[in-house]
Amino acid sequence: MSEKRLHFVSLGCPKNQVDSEIMLGMANQEGYQLVDDPETADLLVVNTCSFIELARKESVDVILDLAEIRQRNKDKKLVVTGCLPQRYPEELAKELPEVDHFIGTGQIPSFASLLNDGQAPRNMADQAPGWLYSHSSPRMQSTPFYTAYVKIAEGCDRTCAFCAIPSFRGKQKSRPIESIVEEVKALAARGVVEINLIAQELNGYGRDLPKKPDGSRVELSDLLLALEDINPGPRWIRMLYLYPHGFTDHLVDVMASSKRVVPYIDMPLQHISDSVLRGMRRAGDSAMIRRLLDRLRTSIDDLVVRTTFLVGFPGETDEDFTQLVDFLDEQQFDRVGVFAYSPEEGTHAFDRTDLVDEDVAEERRAILYQKQAEISEQKLQGFLGKEVEVLVEGLSEESDLLLQGRLSTQAPGIDGVVYINDGQSFPGQIERVLIEQTGEHDLVGGIVEAS
Repeated sequence: MSEKRLHFVSLGCPKNQVDSEIMLGMANQEGYQLVDDPETADLLVVNTCSFIELARKESVDVILDLAEIRQRNKDKKLVVTGCLPQRYPEELAKELPEVDHFIGTGQIPSFASLLNDGQAPRNMADQAPGWLYSHSSPRMQSTPFYTAYVKIAEGCDRTCAFCAIPSFRGKQKSRPIESIVEEVKALAARGVVEINLIAQELNGYGRDLPKKPDGSRVELSDLLLALEDINPGPRWIRMLYLYPHGFTDHLVDVMASSKRVVPYIDMPLQHISDSVLRGMRRAGDSAMIRRLLDRLRTSIDDLVVRTTFLVGFPGETDEDFTQLVDFLDEQQFDRVGVFAYSPEEGTHAFDRTDLVDEDVAEERRAILYQKQAEISEQKLQGFLGKEVEVLVEGLSEESDLLLQGRLSTQAPGIDGVVYINDGQSFPGQIERVLIEQTGEHDLVGGIVEAS
């Protein structure tokens, strides 16, 4: 029997990455070997992203590149999966005749049958989204051995005016606590020290699950307490992403007292102007957001807050933007991402005519980025001379003369890093590092030898 070879491209967010790892696990069970060179593969797979126009363009570009290889060798098979076919099943099937099969976010189990069934339907992306994996699903971890993403829920019940995610990810569907605990146990047993819990709205976790015996609703805090009891368990548990409306007192108390949940909150706020927040269909207002931030910072020691803002939303005035700039000054966030508005078909804001000029939106985005860089540089200066715990990742991407790692409050791939200029260690080790230099986003220091 000849060896079967698979080339897999995963695009988009960590939630998509987990889906990719499930499909890789299915392929591994069927005897496929993962290869980097698409020319040598029998099966070509692209797991696409459809969040905004730039993501769709990247997805289509990758599909077309692999389609050229598929056209030169008719024995190969090209499969397109994920958000893009789930969102545009008929359009893609018509426009991309080179693709052999389309699978949406809700039909990932069909990928296993496709691996062995040459007669599988071409378009399997026209069914409802909402499929969610379990601890027993096959999975091939694509992250470094010491860190992993665990998706605790799929979909979203929110109706934000700028976001199309519910249309291709479906309504929120939470995994049972027991399944998540079993997955985290298995990951910790094989050396994972950092767990990143992910969902579109983490603090909405459990609202769709059966109620507890006392009649109360299952909450994220219940899951965190269950994960806290795993022994041996992961050293760090990080949460990505939290919606500002939905922080119960119990959740805040559990986060504050946990020995594993790191003091890091990734909470996209999108804006602070009340008129823009109303237009965006966001729950709560500017006063609620300020009260929440005060409450979190008062309750959780050394809390690091990462947020995301959307500029150029239809109707955003100069005054609205000035409020946002002032809010950035006022709150001194640790990390900030900024996006310019992109009209998304099927969203509540798509037909609005009071659009902000693209050049104006980009200028506003640049202003916020520059201001946040200054804030970040100033805040990081507070680390000078301090010893911090750093998860070592290996050789630096900047120089093989340096090691690279992260604080518990630096999420993989989106936040800064710690460059280690002195001492020896190995990936997956947590070392104490004395910070000697700081920059806009990164820190530099040497390992402190244990006495």
